Amino acid sequence: MNFLSHYYFDREKENPYEVFGMVLPDLLKNANKDWNVHPEKHNLITNNCQSNILTGWKRHLEVDKIFHNSEFFKYHQHQIKLRFREVINGSAVKPFFLGHIGLELLLDSLLISEKLISIEKFYVQLAKIDEEEIKLFLRLNLITEQEKFFKFFNNFVEEKYLYSYADEGKIAYALKRICMRLWTNPFTDEQEIALTHRLVDYKKKLRDDFIIIFDQIDAQIN
Repeated sequence: MNFLSHYYFDREKENPYEVFGMVLPDLLKNANKDWNVHPEKHNLITNNCQSNILTGWKRHLEVDKIFHNSEFFKYHQHQIKLRFREVINGSAVKPFFLGHIGLELLLDSLLISEKLISIEKFYVQLAKIDEEEIKLFLRLNLITEQEKFFKFFNNFVEEKYLYSYADEGKIAYALKRICMRLWTNPFTDEQEIALTHRLVDYKKKLRDDFIIIFDQIDAQIN
């Protein structure tokens, strides 16, 4: 799941460190796709803030495990993959990857359009995090390039990019940005337009029953 879908399960929480921990695995991967840390496997707790970050981190892993093993995920990522496959001839991007990420972006977009989360509250929570606690977490997990993380994280909070997911026409651009972390020039302009149309169409298909997967996960983690 993507940022806002993970936040959905923490939307009522008032502890910003749990919220931060819930999205931290994705923040790290966005800052540097080669970082691969596993704080859940080690005893790295030094204070309450670090404990709360780890609680959110573990919940993130649990949510992703349930989601990626669900029939909902398997069915819809496959259907989206089939719709994308015919329009990305010549692209190095794998159709399965597009189906996976495309579904996650659509779920985020639906949470916004159906008014099930507050993006503003999400960003307010992230802004409350003490930078020293982030530095401590990175140190404990042997991440030495802290400036790389803060460059991404500060831009993420200041630019509030996730608001763009409310615009259906920009979902394909968000998908393209994610692909650009792995492939140079993943799509032509024509392919991006075609992907936009297919994403918008599939969002309409998902609207009636997408909340089922959130209810299923919510029941299992609680």
